[in-house]
Amino acid sequence: MYDEILYEVDDPVATITLNRPEALNAWTGTIEREVADALQRAANDKSVVGIVVTGAGKGFCAGADMNTLQNLSSRDAAEAGAEASDPVRSEDTEPGDFDGRFPKMMMVPKPIIAAVNGAVAGMAYPFALSCDLRVGTPNSLFVTAFAQRGLIAEWGLSWLLPKLVGPSVALDLLMSSRRVKGQEALDLGLLNYMVEPDELLGFCRSYIEGIAANCSPASVAVMKRQVYEELHQGLGRAELNAQQLMADSFKRPDFAEGVRSFVEKRPPQFDRIGD
Repeated sequence: MYDEILYEVDDPVATITLNRPEALNAWTGTIEREVADALQRAANDKSVVGIVVTGAGKGFCAGADMNTLQNLSSRDAAEAGAEASDPVRSEDTEPGDFDGRFPKMMMVPKPIIAAVNGAVAGMAYPFALSCDLRVGTPNSLFVTAFAQRGLIAEWGLSWLLPKLVGPSVALDLLMSSRRVKGQEALDLGLLNYMVEPDELLGFCRSYIEGIAANCSPASVAVMKRQVYEELHQGLGRAELNAQQLMADSFKRPDFAEGVRSFVEKRPPQFDRIGD
Protein backbone atom coordinates (compact mmCIF):
# COMPACT_ATOMS: atom_id res chain seq x y z
CA MET A 1 0.00 0.00 0.00
CA TYR A 2 2.91 2.34 0.70
CA ASP A 3 6.04 2.98 -1.37
CA GLU A 4 8.49 4.51 1.12
CA ILE A 5 7.23 3.43 4.53
CA LEU A 6 6.14 0.18 6.14
CA TYR A 7 2.99 0.05 8.26
CA GLU A 8 2.22 -2.82 10.61
CA VAL A 9 -0.36 -3.27 13.34
CA ASP A 10 0.18 -5.85 16.06
CA ASP A 11 -2.32 -5.15 18.84
CA PRO A 12 -1.85 -2.77 20.68
CA VAL A 13 0.98 -1.22 18.61
CA ALA A 14 1.10 0.36 15.16
CA THR A 15 4.65 0.58 13.78
CA ILE A 16 5.54 3.07 11.05
CA THR A 17 8.98 2.44 9.52
CA LEU A 18 10.61 4.95 7.19
CA ASN A 19 11.80 2.59 4.48
CA ARG A 20 14.58 4.14 2.41
CA PRO A 21 17.55 2.48 4.11
CA GLU A 22 19.83 3.05 1.11
CA ALA A 23 19.44 6.82 1.75
CA LEU A 24 19.34 6.60 5.57
CA ASN A 25 15.58 7.17 5.22
CA ALA A 26 16.02 10.71 3.89
CA TRP A 27 12.72 12.60 3.91
CA THR A 28 10.73 12.95 0.70
CA GLY A 29 7.31 14.23 -0.23
CA THR A 30 6.19 10.62 -0.58
CA ILE A 31 7.33 9.77 2.95
CA GLU A 32 5.54 12.84 4.27
CA ARG A 33 2.23 11.91 2.64
CA GLU A 34 2.51 8.27 3.64
CA VAL A 35 3.42 8.99 7.27
CA ALA A 36 0.46 11.38 7.56
CA ASP A 37 -1.87 8.74 6.14
CA ALA A 38 -0.48 6.01 8.41
CA LEU A 39 -0.85 8.18 11.50
CA GLN A 40 -4.49 8.80 10.62
CA ARG A 41 -5.07 5.08 10.08
CA ALA A 42 -3.56 4.32 13.47
CA ALA A 43 -5.62 7.03 15.15
CA ASN A 44 -8.80 5.53 13.71
CA ASP A 45 -7.92 1.90 14.53
CA LYS A 46 -9.37 0.69 17.84
CA SER A 47 -6.81 -2.08 18.05
CA VAL A 48 -4.04 0.54 18.24
CA VAL A 49 -3.25 2.05 21.64
CA GLY A 50 0.11 3.57 20.71
CA ILE A 51 2.30 4.24 17.68
CA VAL A 52 6.02 3.60 17.16
CA VAL A 53 7.93 5.46 14.45
CA THR A 54 11.37 4.21 13.43
CA GLY A 55 13.74 3.89 10.47
CA ALA A 56 14.82 0.89 8.43
CA GLY A 57 18.49 -0.03 8.50
CA LYS A 58 21.12 2.01 10.35
CA GLY A 59 19.45 5.42 10.41
CA PHE A 60 16.29 7.00 11.77
CA CYS A 61 16.11 9.79 9.18
CA ALA A 62 18.94 11.75 7.55
CA GLY A 63 16.79 14.83 6.94
CA ALA A 64 15.63 16.15 3.58
CA ASP A 65 16.65 14.14 0.54
CA MET A 66 19.84 15.79 -0.76
CA ASN A 67 19.14 14.87 -4.39
CA THR A 68 15.97 16.91 -4.20
CA LEU A 69 17.80 19.84 -2.63
CA GLN A 70 20.58 19.73 -5.22
CA ASN A 71 18.05 19.89 -8.03
CA LEU A 72 16.48 23.07 -6.73
CA SER A 73 17.34 26.10 -8.85
CA SER A 74 17.37 29.55 -7.23
CA ARG A 75 13.84 30.13 -8.50
CA ASP A 76 12.70 26.72 -7.33
CA ALA A 77 14.26 27.37 -3.93
CA ALA A 78 12.41 30.66 -3.61
CA GLU A 79 9.14 28.97 -4.56
CA ALA A 80 9.87 26.15 -2.12
CA GLY A 81 10.47 28.71 0.59
CA ALA A 82 7.12 30.32 -0.13
CA GLU A 83 5.39 26.94 -0.09
CA ALA A 84 7.16 26.05 3.15
CA SER A 85 5.07 28.64 4.96
CA ASP A 86 1.93 26.65 4.12
CA PRO A 87 -0.31 25.30 5.49
CA VAL A 88 0.60 27.48 8.48
CA ARG A 89 1.36 31.08 7.48
CA SER A 90 2.56 33.46 10.15
CA GLU A 91 -0.19 36.00 9.53
CA ASP A 92 -2.92 33.35 9.86
CA THR A 93 -1.60 31.35 12.78
CA GLU A 94 -2.54 31.87 16.40
CA PRO A 95 -0.87 30.23 19.42
CA GLY A 96 -2.48 26.87 20.02
CA ASP A 97 -2.77 25.93 16.35
CA PHE A 98 -1.32 22.52 15.51
CA ASP A 99 -1.87 22.37 11.78
CA GLY A 100 1.75 22.43 10.63
CA ARG A 101 3.72 19.59 9.07
CA PHE A 102 4.92 18.05 12.33
CA PRO A 103 2.81 19.76 15.05
CA LYS A 104 -0.17 17.82 13.66
CA MET A 105 1.38 14.78 15.34
CA MET A 106 0.73 16.40 18.71
CA MET A 107 -2.99 16.23 18.03
CA VAL A 108 -3.01 12.50 17.22
CA PRO A 109 -5.00 11.18 20.21
CA LYS A 110 -2.62 8.29 20.88
CA PRO A 111 0.97 8.19 22.17
CA ILE A 112 3.64 8.38 19.47
CA ILE A 113 7.09 7.04 20.34
CA ALA A 114 10.13 7.67 18.15
CA ALA A 115 12.39 4.62 18.25
CA VAL A 116 15.62 6.42 17.38
CA ASN A 117 17.77 3.68 15.92
CA GLY A 118 20.44 5.93 14.38
CA ALA A 119 20.96 9.41 12.97
CA VAL A 120 18.40 12.20 13.33
CA ALA A 121 19.51 15.09 11.11
CA GLY A 122 18.06 18.29 9.72
CA MET A 123 14.30 18.22 9.32
CA ALA A 124 14.18 14.83 11.04
CA TYR A 125 14.95 16.76 14.24
CA PRO A 126 11.52 18.48 14.49
CA PHE A 127 9.91 15.24 13.29
CA ALA A 128 11.44 13.27 16.17
CA LEU A 129 10.78 16.03 18.70
CA SER A 130 7.11 16.19 17.64
CA CYS A 131 6.73 12.61 18.85
CA ASP A 132 5.58 12.33 22.45
CA LEU A 133 8.56 10.26 23.60
CA ARG A 134 11.92 9.32 22.15
CA VAL A 135 13.68 6.06 22.97
CA GLY A 136 17.22 5.64 21.72
CA THR A 137 20.35 3.55 21.92
CA PRO A 138 24.06 4.36 22.33
CA ASN A 139 24.06 4.60 18.51
CA SER A 140 21.44 7.37 18.40
CA LEU A 141 22.80 10.59 16.93
CA PHE A 142 21.20 14.04 16.78
CA VAL A 143 22.58 16.84 14.58
CA THR A 144 20.65 19.98 13.59
CA ALA A 145 22.84 20.62 10.48
CA PHE A 146 20.87 23.70 9.36
CA ALA A 147 23.70 26.20 9.89
CA GLN A 148 25.98 23.91 7.88
CA ARG A 149 23.62 24.23 4.90
CA GLY A 150 23.00 27.97 5.17
CA LEU A 151 19.50 27.33 6.51
CA ILE A 152 17.56 28.13 9.69
CA ALA A 153 15.74 26.14 12.37
CA GLU A 154 12.78 24.89 10.38
CA TRP A 155 9.36 23.43 11.01
CA GLY A 156 8.94 24.70 14.55
CA LEU A 157 12.31 23.48 15.87
CA SER A 158 12.99 26.93 17.38
CA TRP A 159 9.89 26.33 19.53
CA LEU A 160 10.28 22.60 20.18
CA LEU A 161 13.96 22.42 21.09
CA PRO A 162 14.03 25.11 23.83
CA LYS A 163 10.95 23.50 25.39
CA LEU A 164 12.97 20.29 25.86
CA VAL A 165 16.48 21.49 26.62
CA GLY A 166 16.21 25.21 27.45
CA PRO A 167 17.18 28.23 25.30
CA SER A 168 20.93 28.14 25.94
CA VAL A 169 21.37 24.46 25.08
CA ALA A 170 19.05 24.88 22.08
CA LEU A 171 21.24 27.70 20.77
CA ASP A 172 24.35 25.59 21.34
CA LEU A 173 22.94 22.75 19.27
CA LEU A 174 21.60 25.03 16.53
CA MET A 175 24.57 27.39 16.17
CA SER A 176 27.31 24.76 16.34
CA SER A 177 25.50 21.92 14.52
CA ARG A 178 27.49 19.63 16.78
CA ARG A 179 26.67 15.95 17.05
CA VAL A 180 24.93 14.66 20.16
CA LYS A 181 25.14 10.91 20.74
CA GLY A 182 23.18 8.49 22.91
CA GLN A 183 24.18 9.22 26.51
CA GLU A 184 24.43 12.99 26.05
CA ALA A 185 21.09 13.00 24.21
CA LEU A 186 19.59 11.22 27.22
CA ASP A 187 21.23 13.64 29.66
CA LEU A 188 19.98 16.68 27.73
CA GLY A 189 16.42 15.38 27.47
CA LEU A 190 16.39 14.69 23.73
CA LEU A 191 15.84 11.05 24.67
CA ASN A 192 13.48 9.83 27.39
CA TYR A 193 15.04 6.37 27.61
CA MET A 194 18.12 4.61 26.26
CA VAL A 195 18.37 0.85 25.72
CA GLU A 196 20.61 -1.52 23.80
CA PRO A 197 20.00 -1.61 20.02
CA ASP A 198 18.48 -5.10 20.03
CA GLU A 199 16.04 -4.05 22.78
CA LEU A 200 14.77 -0.86 21.13
CA LEU A 201 11.54 -1.95 19.46
CA GLY A 202 10.76 -4.42 22.25
CA PHE A 203 11.06 -1.66 24.84
CA CYS A 204 8.73 0.62 22.87
CA ARG A 205 6.22 -2.20 22.50
CA SER A 206 6.35 -3.01 26.22
CA TYR A 207 5.79 0.65 27.06
CA ILE A 208 2.63 0.77 24.95
CA GLU A 209 1.48 -2.61 26.27
CA GLY A 210 1.75 -1.15 29.77
CA ILE A 211 -0.53 1.72 28.78
CA ALA A 212 -2.97 -0.70 27.15
CA ALA A 213 -3.09 -2.89 30.26
CA ASN A 214 -3.37 -0.18 32.90
CA CYS A 215 -4.51 3.16 31.51
CA SER A 216 -7.63 4.62 29.94
CA PRO A 217 -6.94 5.48 26.28
CA ALA A 218 -9.47 8.31 26.55
CA SER A 219 -7.65 9.76 29.56
CA VAL A 220 -4.31 9.45 27.77
CA ALA A 221 -5.72 11.29 24.74
CA VAL A 222 -7.12 14.13 26.87
CA MET A 223 -3.91 14.53 28.86
CA LYS A 224 -1.80 14.60 25.70
CA ARG A 225 -3.95 17.40 24.34
CA GLN A 226 -3.84 19.23 27.69
CA VAL A 227 -0.05 19.23 27.79
CA TYR A 228 0.46 20.53 24.26
CA GLU A 229 -2.36 23.08 24.15
CA GLU A 230 -1.59 24.46 27.59
CA LEU A 231 2.02 25.17 26.70
CA HIS A 232 0.51 28.37 25.26
CA GLN A 233 -1.55 29.20 28.36
CA GLY A 234 -1.02 30.37 31.91
CA LEU A 235 -1.43 28.26 35.04
CA GLY A 236 -4.80 29.79 35.86
CA ARG A 237 -6.23 28.89 32.45
CA ALA A 238 -4.83 25.36 32.75
CA GLU A 239 -6.58 24.99 36.12
CA LEU A 240 -9.90 26.15 34.69
CA ASN A 241 -9.55 23.78 31.75
CA ALA A 242 -8.74 20.92 34.11
CA GLN A 243 -11.88 21.54 36.17
CA GLN A 244 -14.10 21.14 33.10
CA LEU A 245 -12.15 18.17 31.78
CA MET A 246 -12.30 16.48 35.19
CA ALA A 247 -16.06 16.98 35.29
CA ASP A 248 -16.26 15.34 31.87
CA SER A 249 -14.09 12.46 33.12
CA PHE A 250 -16.49 11.70 35.96
CA LYS A 251 -19.23 11.11 33.37
CA ARG A 252 -17.29 8.57 31.32
CA PRO A 253 -17.58 4.79 31.86
CA ASP A 254 -13.80 4.63 32.26
CA PHE A 255 -14.02 6.44 35.60
CA ALA A 256 -16.45 3.89 37.03
CA GLU A 257 -14.34 1.05 35.64
CA GLY A 258 -11.15 2.54 37.07
CA VAL A 259 -12.64 2.72 40.56
CA ARG A 260 -14.30 -0.70 40.30
CA SER A 261 -11.15 -2.45 39.11
CA PHE A 262 -9.13 -0.90 41.95
CA VAL A 263 -11.65 -1.99 44.59
CA GLU A 264 -11.92 -5.47 43.06
CA LYS A 265 -8.12 -5.76 42.74
CA ARG A 266 -8.19 -6.68 39.04
CA PRO A 267 -6.83 -5.15 35.83
CA PRO A 268 -9.12 -2.47 34.36
CA GLN A 269 -11.02 -3.09 31.13
CA PHE A 270 -11.11 0.32 29.48
CA ASP A 271 -12.74 1.14 26.15
CA ARG A 272 -10.32 1.87 23.33
CA ILE A 273 -10.65 4.85 21.04
CA GLY A 274 -11.04 4.89 17.26
CA ASP A 275 -13.67 4.37 14.60
